[in-house]
Amino acid sequence: MLKFAPILLAILYGLAMYRFSAWRTGRELDTQSTELADPVLKPLMDKMARALDLPRIRVYIYEIDPVNGLAAPDGRIFITRGFYQKFLDGEVSGEEIASVIAHELGHVALGHSRRRMIDFSGQNALRTALAMVIGRFIPGVGPWLANMLTSLLAARLSRSDEYEADAYAAALLSKAGMGVAPQISLFHKLDALTKSQSGRAPAWLMSHPKTEERIAELEKLEARWQ
Repeated sequence: MLKFAPILLAILYGLAMYRFSAWRTGRELDTQSTELADPVLKPLMDKMARALDLPRIRVYIYEIDPVNGLAAPDGRIFITRGFYQKFLDGEVSGEEIASVIAHELGHVALGHSRRRMIDFSGQNALRTALAMVIGRFIPGVGPWLANMLTSLLAARLSRSDEYEADAYAAALLSKAGMGVAPQISLFHKLDALTKSQSGRAPAWLMSHPKTEERIAELEKLEARWQ
């Protein structure tokens, strides 16, 4: 029984991390966000709501500077203040912002946002268990190998989710009469929009599929539907 103790402890650690991460994420979003109310974006969101047979789509502004959109585990959709400011400055169009919202709606509809929180906690548990087990056979490198293996797993899951959310958004935008063009045009701008002051893309973008590959997949979808 004692030989399984590290694994059991890792599982308990993962469950505790899930609870804590969900609580901390919800608390931070509650205190640092307000509902988006923009007269230019509202008609576009209403189009998507009608396409989904919903009375309305609520979107919130998360008061941080990095350019990003996100879907919370509780189903709420956010765009960051930095992204919204790009829209106000004329660097992105309303339809391009709508494509981000559609993409995040895809994460919610497909269960990615909740699963990602579980995956995050599960990866921490797996990392801890692997580090303990590998460390018994190869002392000193257990944590390094465990981190590498779980990082590869996380990147693969993230890329798969992004492709699925892209396809969902493409279908929704097409049904709403906007087509996939806003997604493609935004992807062409993405590298420049997300560059940090040091000239590098943010860490969260590194786990996403390559931009040119996402564009190619959207073009395939568009050709198939036409």
